[in-house]
Amino acid sequence: MYTTDHLDSAAEAPASQRRFTAWPLLASATGVLGLVALFSETRVDANGTDYDHPVTAEAAAALSHEAFRLAGILGYLAALGLLVLAAVWHQRVARHFPASTGAHLVTFSAVATSALVTLAFGWRGALGNYLPGGGEHGTYDDQGLYAYYMMNDFSPYIAFVPLLGACFGLAWMAFGDRLVSRVLGAVAGVFAAALLGAVAVAGVPGLPAMVLLGLVVAGIWLAVGRSPITTAWPE
Repeated sequence: MYTTDHLDSAAEAPASQRRFTAWPLLASATGVLGLVALFSETRVDANGTDYDHPVTAEAAAALSHEAFRLAGILGYLAALGLLVLAAVWHQRVARHFPASTGAHLVTFSAVATSALVTLAFGWRGALGNYLPGGGEHGTYDDQGLYAYYMMNDFSPYIAFVPLLGACFGLAWMAFGDRLVSRVLGAVAGVFAAALLGAVAVAGVPGLPAMVLLGLVVAGIWLAVGRSPITTAWPE
């Protein structure tokens, strides 16, 4: 169990005693890497969407393999970054506040996302390996490559859905545990809820991937802000 007496004093510390905290920037770096990996792709409809001319197997099989191979590697790096982030968050936050459900939710969200990112970007890398010019070109015919292309359509975007749990975890920590800034918690919770609402309205399952932008902002906010989890414990 933990008490919040020392947290109240940390949150009310004079500005001169507040200092920059470096470790939350790992979240920002991971978010940037995830965004770069996410958009490192080549699509048949890269120049626009024409629903009168749907994607064909022949068009998908004619794509260049380099972008998919690069995206696969970047995705793996993002997955490893999420695991490191989960470990650092556990060591810096969850371990010190074991009764905080929100803190543990952030950890589990990062781990779950890492697993899905590994799988989704593994498919991207595999497509790069099988497309013309790849190391195993010729393993699949156009229909087989088309099946891989379809798996790559939304799976890398869907892989980041569990990070919405981290947003709700921050909201919980803000209003239930008083462990992070209430403004940060409110923004995180509303942002995650808005992304889920956008999926319900638009029917686009990949929209929650924009939670990566929230990861970038949250890391910077925690690094320079006044949240007790960064002021109550020394670096």
